[in-house]
Amino acid sequence: MPITGALGIEALAATDRELLLRLPLAPNRNHKGTMFAGSLSALATLAGWSTLWLLMRDADRESHIVIQDASIRYLRPVRTDATAHVTFPGRDEHDLMLDTFARRGRARLPLEVAVRDESGEIVAGFRGRYVVHR
Repeated sequence: MPITGALGIEALAATDRELLLRLPLAPNRNHKGTMFAGSLSALATLAGWSTLWLLMRDADRESHIVIQDASIRYLRPVRTDATAHVTFPGRDEHDLMLDTFARRGRARLPLEVAVRDESGEIVAGFRGRYVVHR
């Protein structure tokens, strides 16, 4: 996605259980010298979207992915680079989503993203509901 280049987002790790994306502070500073909240929101939204993209790719299912709704809580100012961490859904939730997609051509999946600073502290919590459709 074009926004990833502008924000400097990079993938740190993608395993069969989790995804980690990094957001550098320098291009995302606000007037206070801390991370711009909109950049943190974009990071978290993209982390959830990317997780679902990986799940659908691994299941060999072509789909479009959109976010239906989301909320984010900013817990403290971020003065370092930030990392978004998404744990993949459990097997039951994953299988139900794929089954629903196969039957209806559309499915929803809620995902949570923890955004951490370099100390490992959670600085923002994100919840998004994503929709996959044919």
